[in-house]
Amino acid sequence: MERSRRWLGACSILSRVNYRFGSLELDTTRFELRVDGQVRPIEPQVFALLALLVENRERLVSRDEIIEKVWDRRIVSEAAVSSRIKSARRAIGDDGRAQRLIKTIHGRGFRFVADVKTLRGETALPAPLEAARAEAPLPQAPRDSEGRPLRPSIAVLPFRLVGGAGPCAAIADALPDELITDLSRLRWLFVTARASSFRLRAAEPDPCEVGSALGVRYVLTGSLEVAGARLEVAVELVDTRDGGVVWAERFAAAIGDVHRVREEIRARILVALELRIPLHEASLARLRATEDLDAWSAYHVGLQHLYRFNHGDNAAAAALFRQALARDPGFARAHAGLSFVHFQTAFMRYTDEFAGEAALARRAAERGLELDPLDPFVHFTMGRSFWLEGDLEGSLAWLERATAISPSYAQGIYARAWAETLAGRAEDGRAHVDLAMRLSPLDPLYYAMLATRALTHMTAGEDAEAAAWSERAARSPGAHRLIAVIAAAAQGLAGDATGAAAWAAAARRADPALTREDFFRSFPMKSDPMKARVSDALLRLGF
Repeated sequence: MERSRRWLGACSILSRVNYRFGSLELDTTRFELRVDGQVRPIEPQVFALLALLVENRERLVSRDEIIEKVWDRRIVSEAAVSSRIKSARRAIGDDGRAQRLIKTIHGRGFRFVADVKTLRGETALPAPLEAARAEAPLPQAPRDSEGRPLRPSIAVLPFRLVGGAGPCAAIADALPDELITDLSRLRWLFVTARASSFRLRAAEPDPCEVGSALGVRYVLTGSLEVAGARLEVAVELVDTRDGGVVWAERFAAAIGDVHRVREEIRARILVALELRIPLHEASLARLRATEDLDAWSAYHVGLQHLYRFNHGDNAAAAALFRQALARDPGFARAHAGLSFVHFQTAFMRYTDEFAGEAALARRAAERGLELDPLDPFVHFTMGRSFWLEGDLEGSLAWLERATAISPSYAQGIYARAWAETLAGRAEDGRAHVDLAMRLSPLDPLYYAMLATRALTHMTAGEDAEAAAWSERAARSPGAHRLIAVIAAAAQGLAGDATGAAAWAAAARRADPALTREDFFRSFPMKSDPMKARVSDALLRLGF
């Protein structure tokens, strides 16, 4: 019970958010579920589960995430999770047959599918806002000739101190200041300078008022508290257009190594923002007709299709990236998106024109690089184009540049780990993929990170560990047929003939023509012993 309350305190209370769906209202401040204004009794753990599903309604929530957030990673049975899901459904008038509100995605997790209205509590207008306005005009985010923002924009406010923070008090200004610097490296995001955003310091800032004053779409606020020997930092990302909370989290760590803790918190916030803002932008864009999307919106909807790794969605992503470029030919990230499309076409063998698609991936990445040589995503796609040619050293050079530009760029770190592992540098690959997973535990490519971890163990001859990691990878949301092939090989090397055959059958159902040659073309392993072991395992499975 106490763990559930702690999770709610971390993710919801600071947000001061209520959620309304139909006649029900979920009040995360008072820990209440109300029906037509009347409180309905609900267990704290069931409330925590319901809040987790509602707050993340834009995506599937896996059983693993439920266990991590609601049970604090304790070992619990599948029956315990199912029991709490059943209780949550009963509390809101749903059931396992109708699934009107909570939908089960078999073998993967759950998703809250009802229409939800987000309500925020009243906040006082911060006095510093009017004072700052009177002092001097506040700079606005750039807009086009029709007054529309050219790209997403954000203001990071100084964090609020809760109680006495002692020698850690300086972090309340230092951490937002560092975030402003780091966010400025994200070429797709306009970041208000510290000199402007720090003028709006207030005990309880109203993000909508701040957004109006600075002309930004998003405001990041936070608080810092020292509780005994622990440092706690809470952050909240708010959409200033409607006051809705896009993301909220609490970070806690021992205070002994305060600078290391600060670095870790900063990196995790950066990764979360780089994922959450584009996802939110894409969700809003989907409410408009496709032909009405501006370049930026078309690009982000395209990304959502791109990460699904199937032929149909890849084609949809290509069309959206081309739409973005038709509206803005100088949009470097849209060129990088097209490079990723061609990479995926070759990597997943959607066509027999492997060399042609590899060349198109390189050409699109080069065009993106000409337009913006400091965008990490452009360098990421450039590195992957070298990967298609089997040039892992060339690939690594570009991926290292991507992570040098943006040290917290989780997908770049993961891709670097994959290239290092295929090049036979499993120790380096393992360190980098572990970092990528820590930075971005909800990444759309998380399954590939798990598969990379499995490959590091295969390279080292640690077959039991490789089998366990590959099983997790192949069962993760988004995993494609090549991940199933890795799982089949790993299970075979570990001596699990039944598991190996099952994953081989899964891969063949997705692509009956898949061969060992196709697999090694996508994964150009440079370690001869590793390639020989994997090849023998796949040969025994009929590939």
